[in-house]
Parts: sequence; C-alpha cells; structure tokens
Amino acid sequence: MSKPHARGIQSSHDTDLRRLATLSAAGITIAGVLLLVIIAYAGWSSNQSSTARERTLLDNALNRGIARVLSEQKSIAWWDDAVTKTGTDTIDLDWVHVEFGVYLSETYGHDEVYILSADDQPLYALAQGVRGEPSTFELHRPVLAPVIAQVRGDTQPGHLGSKLKSRPDAFGADQSNYRTIGGPVETARWAGHILSVDGKLAVVAALTIVPNVDMSLLKGKPNLLVSVTYIDEEFVIGLGRTLLLNDLAMAAQIRNGNGVVSEPFEADDGTAGGYLTWTTERPGQVLLHVILPLVAFGVIAVAILAGGMLRRLKASSNELAEQEQQSRHDARHDALSALPNRAHFAERLGDVLNGLVPVADEKQVLVAYVDIDHFKDVNDTLGHQAGDELIKAVAWRLNSQMRADTVLSRYGGDEFAIFWLSSGPNAGAALAKRIGHAFEAPFEVNGQSLQVTASAGIAVSPASGSTVDELMRQADIALYEAKMQGRNRAVFFSQDMARRVEERRAMELDLRAALENNVLRLNYQPIISCRTGAIVAVEALLRWHHPQRGEVSPAVFIPIAEQSGLMPELGEWVLARAMMDHRHWPHLQVSVNLSPVQFRQIELEELLGRLVQDHGIDPRQFVLEITEGVLMESCNRTSRALDAIHEMGFKTALDDFGTGYSSLAYLCNFRFDKIKIDRSFVAGMSKSASYEKIVHAIIALGKGLGMEIVAEGVETLAEVTAMTDLGCSELQGYYFSRPIECEQMCRLLESHVPKLIGANAAASLDVVPLATVG
Repeated sequence: MSKPHARGIQSSHDTDLRRLATLSAAGITIAGVLLLVIIAYAGWSSNQSSTARERTLLDNALNRGIARVLSEQKSIAWWDDAVTKTGTDTIDLDWVHVEFGVYLSETYGHDEVYILSADDQPLYALAQGVRGEPSTFELHRPVLAPVIAQVRGDTQPGHLGSKLKSRPDAFGADQSNYRTIGGPVETARWAGHILSVDGKLAVVAALTIVPNVDMSLLKGKPNLLVSVTYIDEEFVIGLGRTLLLNDLAMAAQIRNGNGVVSEPFEADDGTAGGYLTWTTERPGQVLLHVILPLVAFGVIAVAILAGGMLRRLKASSNELAEQEQQSRHDARHDALSALPNRAHFAERLGDVLNGLVPVADEKQVLVAYVDIDHFKDVNDTLGHQAGDELIKAVAWRLNSQMRADTVLSRYGGDEFAIFWLSSGPNAGAALAKRIGHAFEAPFEVNGQSLQVTASAGIAVSPASGSTVDELMRQADIALYEAKMQGRNRAVFFSQDMARRVEERRAMELDLRAALENNVLRLNYQPIISCRTGAIVAVEALLRWHHPQRGEVSPAVFIPIAEQSGLMPELGEWVLARAMMDHRHWPHLQVSVNLSPVQFRQIELEELLGRLVQDHGIDPRQFVLEITEGVLMESCNRTSRALDAIHEMGFKTALDDFGTGYSSLAYLCNFRFDKIKIDRSFVAGMSKSASYEKIVHAIIALGKGLGMEIVAEGVETLAEVTAMTDLGCSELQGYYFSRPIECEQMCRLLESHVPKLIGANAAASLDVVPLATVG
C-alpha cells in the first residue's frame, strides 16, 4: 500500500470516527439540554404565574384605592347642605373650609381639595392643610383637566376625557347598594385616576356635588369636588399590607435582588412615576435550585466524557487549522476590540450588495454607524488606557445585542459599524433598540462606573441597487443628524434631512434677525440669601419669542448659535443687556451664563473690558457662570482667561457642579467665587440619604475653599429648609419665583419683604415663595 493511499485511508477512518463521536456527543448534549430547558421552563413558568397574579392584585388594589377616595368624597359631597352652601353666588367659604377642606384633609388625608363651579371655575382651594386662593387651582388645571372632562361627560375620542387610561369603575359598582335612596346615584357623576401632579403620582378624584334628599335643590349643572391624594410611602405600605406584600415600596429606579420585582408605575396619562417593588413568591425555586442543578450535574458529567473523546480526536488536526484561522482572523479584525475591521466589513457588505451572497428579495440591508458620545472627554480625563478599556467594553456590549448573522465592526476610533439583514417592517426600530440596550447600564472601566451614551445613524436599502460607499455615506449623514439633535439617539436617513438642515439654517437666519432687530429678551430669576431671606442677586436667562414658532427654548436655539458661529455676538448681547438692566437694581449681583464657545473667544477679556466702560458698571456686581464643559478642555488659555476675569473684578461661579467627570480637580486647579449645586442633587435629597451626604460634602468643601454655595432648582419648602440648614449661602428656584422680565423683577423687588428661612424660621413662614409678580 502506498503512503498517499494509506494516508487517505487513515484520513477517511479519522473522519468517520470523528463524525460518529460528534454525532454521539451532539445527541447526548441535545437530550441533556432539552431536559434542562424543560425543568427550567417549568420552574420559571411557575414563578412567572405567581408574579403575574401579584401584579393583577396590585392593579386591583390601586383601583380600590381610587374607589376609596371617591367614597370619602361622597360622604360630604352628596348632601343637601353641600349643595346650598356651595352656590356660586352664595358660597359659604368658612363652612366649605371646615366641612370640605378640613374634613377631607384631616379625616382622610387628602392633600389638596378644590371646589369648582358649574362652569369649572375655582371657588375654593386647600393644599397641604392650608386654605389658599382659589386661583391656585389654575396651576394644576392642565393636569386635572382630563378627569374633570370625564365627570362632565366629555369622553368623545380625541377629547380631554378620552386621553387617560381606562380603569374599572369600582366606585360605581359599590353604588349598587343604593336602592331606596337612589337620587344621588342617578344625578351624580364621578371619575378617578392616577396622575402626575407636580412630579409626584397622586390619586385624583372628582365628584359632582348633589343633594341626597331634596333633589329640587340642584339647579343646572352641579358644582364639582376635586381632591388630590399623593401616593406616598404610607399609601404604598397600606397597599402592601392589604395584599400581604410586606415589602411593597416605591423606588425611583429598578431594584435588583433575589426575587425582587420592579414594576413600572405610570400615571394614567403615561407619565412615568418610578417603580413599585416587592419580593414575589417563587414556587418554582425547588425545581430551579434543587432538581435543575442535580440534572445539570449529570448532563455535564456525560458531556465531559463525550467531550474528552472528541477533544483527543480533534486536537492534532485542529492545531494547524487554528493557527491558519488565527492568521486570517488577525488580518481582518481589529486588535483592540477583536471585531471585524473596516476592510472586512466593507467586503462583507459589498458581497451582499453585489449579489455574491444570495439574499431573499424581501430582505432589507441596514447599515448603522454608531459613535460613542463625548469619548474624547473620557480620554482627556481618565487617560487613553481607560478609553481603550471603554472601547472593548462597548464592543462586547454591542456584540451581545446582535444576531448571529449581523456584522459588527470597529470602523475606527470610537466608531462602530453594523450590517444587518432583515425583512420585517420594523427592522430599523429593532436595530436601534438593540443599540440602545447596549448603553443602558453603566460601564465599569478601571474601577470606575461610567454612564456612556451613543449616537447612531441608520441607512436602509434593498438587497441590491446600492453601493457600499452610498450606504455608508447615508448612515454617516444620519449619524451627524443624531449628534445635531443632541446625541444619545438613533436617527434614520431620509431624503428630507436636507430639508431639516435647511430648517436649521432658517432658524439660524431668524435668530440672527432677532438679534439684529433686538427682539430677544432677558428674564431674571431672583437668588435669595439664606441668612437674611432677602433678594441678593438675580440670574439673567435668555428668552426668544419667534413670531411663527412661539417661545423657542434656549435648548433649541443656543446649540444652533454655537454651531453657526453666532454665539459670540449673541453672548455679547446678553452681557450688554444684563449690564443695561443692572441700573434698575445696582445693589444686586447679576449672574450671566457663559457658553463654552463664548468662553473660548480670544477677545473675551477685551469684550468684557469694553462693556464695563460702555455701561459704567461695577464688575464686582457681576458673576460669570461657567459650566464644566468649559473646563473639560482645560489648558493654559482657560486658566489665563479665568485669571484675567478675576483681575477685572468679575466674580465666577462653577455651574451645575458635580454633573461632570472631574469637579474636584476643577476646584483645585481653578479659582471660583461660587459653586452652584445642580438641581439633581437638591431634588435627590428627598429620595436618598446619599444625596444629602454628597450635598453636605460639597458645601463643606466649597466653604473650606472660601466659596459661596448656591443651591439651584429649589422647588419645595422642605428643600429650602434642608439646603439652608446644611449651610448654603444662597437659594434659587421656582419655589421663590420663575424667571420674570425686567419690569416684573422691579415690582418684585419693591414688594418683597425679607423673611428668615431654614429650620428655625419654618414654623413662622406664611408664604416664603416670591410668587408671581405681574
């Protein structure tokens, strides 16, 4: 027998043996996996059924909670005296306050109580146990209007009353007990929903005020009783007790844990309100934790025996093949991320577009261009090694979201490209969703948790008729559009993107015209001293009313000004206008925000010097607020500019402190007169003790460095008291006043009476908010 022939026989023998071993191992593995899947599914299904039952019970309990609130209203609203005492022309407000306001708030814990006339105008208002002006109802009217519309019978499709999620009328079912005294039930109307009021979920219930004996007292449309009961911790604990869910609680974020369920808690208008969390019963745990591991152990043991034989057969022949495969892989893949490189990606995409790879006619070719947002900031602040680790983590996360037939490539730098074939009508949305999922959780990089977002541009084409360059160009255009829209989003290429570009250009031209025609305006928000309660400063905020578009948000036109090169001119207008208005209140400090683009102006110091001369102002009365975005690109130029600003007499403040990467480093490297604590920390104190500790540390650090501390976004009395007692120097936010125009600010300054604030003065505070000065 010749050697080639012998080698051929041996090869055939090895192939047959390898095939037999492979088939045997595959059969055993499939049988074992199938058994494990059946057991796992049985345990999982049992757990899911238990959780679904608890969800249903919880939903029913919420509906019963709404019915309870309506029943509490009924106890006073269905009453002859209630009809006669709440007449629009003859309303007895003292009687209403005792019988409606005090009774509902103190007996049943209703947080807000309102009486509306037949034409839904406020007649009486009580909030947090304090009687107020009926007009305060107007602050909540947009939120409460759909409930009121339902009571008034406005439930036509598309109208206000039809915009809320439908709920079972548990209260109405309870009224079936009325047999003899049927008057109230026949004439009354009611509605109850869960809505978001002032950012907090609440049971909102409305009930018509009708007689219970003498039905002739009702003339025309009845008045309306509306109450708001906030869903607080006590409310949720009560629900949990009725359902035997002892750890039922509300959380701002999803809670993870063994057996913990986090159910999204939404208002009936779709507003997110956090999560309801509880520990669910898990009857399938015996299957999952006892039987499944035992069976898995047996399957693994058998698989190990079969695998050992298979490995011996394949070891010698695979070694050379692996080396060859590795060489080919290295030539076509990125060394850092191990993903296909640009050339490999273009080759695979080209094969499909050129018909070299058969594709069903209905298949679509989707190409996505993904870019990590602000990746340069990570490199600059944490170093290039951290940047490389982030690239690898993003590559792994994206790859875990892709299907087996998807091509994911690192296209260069922090950019990734995805090639996806799909025939579904929502293929693009599915791809965008998978990309979004990859960036939901923070990334762990060198022991630090980084919350990273990404922008994506997606182009869609039939399987033939397009070129690689064309698809990639379209995806790149869509990616640019995603970045223009604010990043952290996916945008699909469309032919009307050119039109949107033109619209942005038109907005830029309108903004330029508004600047030239002096139709922009500044609003001012007061800043309150924690020590005296007096207004000691104002912050200038730019506003633009477009003749066709109405009020345009600064979040819309400021980026356009920055991208179009208009920001220096716009920033100069803001500074000049603030200095002109300063003559109305020369004793106050004026805070003005500096855009990063404006701050990078070479002639910034010259501009400030000229404006000081032109308007004759004292620079010490002006505070220039700088965000961390300016300092992210810290260099000698930044340091020199800050020093020059201080030398001219201007004060500086570090705005939105704590929301960037290296706030502490900025305090060490740059000199500031003030620190402005971001609203997110102020609001977070009511949700977590950790926020209070962070705020306390920020205040201690800032005071230790000789800086004043300003708390932004203060909206409640509790926040006022907490921030004052923690040691803040000044407070600013809607609790005191919204931003108002110059004339309104002058009237506010004339009428404002300083009052002490904080824990020691809280009891004597009648109306601390500066309210609205018309």
